[in-house]
Amino acid sequence: MENNYKMVAKTLFGFEDLLEKELIQLGAMDVKKGVRNVSFVGDLGFMYKANLALRTAIKILKPITSFRVMTEQDLYDQVYKMPWDKYLKPTGSLAIDATVHSKNFTHSKYVALKTKDAIVDKFRNTDGQRPNIDLRFPDVKINVHIDRQTCTISLDSSGESLHKRGYKSATNIAPINEVLAAGLVMLSGWDGQCDFMDPMCGSATILAEAAMIACNIPPNLMRKEFAFERWQDWDVDLFEKIEESLLKKTRDFHHKMIGYDKSPSAIAKAKANIKNAHLEEFISVSHEDFFKTEKEGDKKLHILFNPPYGERLDIDMESFYKAIGDTLKQGYPGTDAWFITSNLEALKHVGLRPSRKIHLFNAKLESRLVKYVMYEGSKKAKYNN
Repeated sequence: MENNYKMVAKTLFGFEDLLEKELIQLGAMDVKKGVRNVSFVGDLGFMYKANLALRTAIKILKPITSFRVMTEQDLYDQVYKMPWDKYLKPTGSLAIDATVHSKNFTHSKYVALKTKDAIVDKFRNTDGQRPNIDLRFPDVKINVHIDRQTCTISLDSSGESLHKRGYKSATNIAPINEVLAAGLVMLSGWDGQCDFMDPMCGSATILAEAAMIACNIPPNLMRKEFAFERWQDWDVDLFEKIEESLLKKTRDFHHKMIGYDKSPSAIAKAKANIKNAHLEEFISVSHEDFFKTEKEGDKKLHILFNPPYGERLDIDMESFYKAIGDTLKQGYPGTDAWFITSNLEALKHVGLRPSRKIHLFNAKLESRLVKYVMYEGSKKAKYNN
């Protein structure tokens, strides 16, 4: 047990239950759900595993101390006292980000600056030299979190946000975040046991995440680097063992995954991203206007997509959302259709009654993930059989 420690996985609003379940399935101990985060206990190997395998985590933080703060001087003094040589060389580099929810501290950038001053002064006074600031590739990335009068200092083990999987070389006007896409697939209940379709696939983020879920492929295998690779306790052999054990748990997928988009440039980008993710054998995308298509065959189909909201694209939203409803009703029997939108007014024009509505945020936009069940024949016939 002495090698285990507490960690905090940060996530998007509304994904806390998903992340809690992922952590439990991965083997985390003492899992506790918060708001936009889930805390857990594990060892160094589990920290590597969490970064590689969690689909709905944005960051994995390792808290190293916590203390009470009332003033800027308290913050400086407490940070100065910490044994920074355990984590960083005097010739190393660091970056600091801060979040504050406190009456005494209102500027996160100032808190980050004060923390940096304390660390740099400590090294200068004890070693005669000081670490540099490197915002892009620091040796150690530090997270400062002040909640009222409690300050927690953590090491950021992930570095860049975990939504940056490493397979996306090309994006469109309004790309969906990879963590959001993975969470939507999971919330929609898709388990890889039927055909899957994204009729407005853009750069294929939803398709790529759905394919990795179906095949149990760790989402962050393609990343170039995690922050922990620059830590003093970096264990490359252990990391490779963890990678290998995760890869042994991948599984086969025996259904179709289809993507449509009416933009030829979107399809070109989608193909590039699918190739980067090594998912070409599972996903096929083609240049099609969803409103002119219908379902192929009579097998069960799971649809999930992210239609335009009107935020960045100039479209008549009422007729566009009516066309979504009409196309599903007329062309897609035997389908569970899900989509996310922040245009709650346009949603009224779909002309179908959703069987589920889930409240989420897409970036800062308040959104709904809605489900429409398209029955074979009429709904009445479905219940009479």
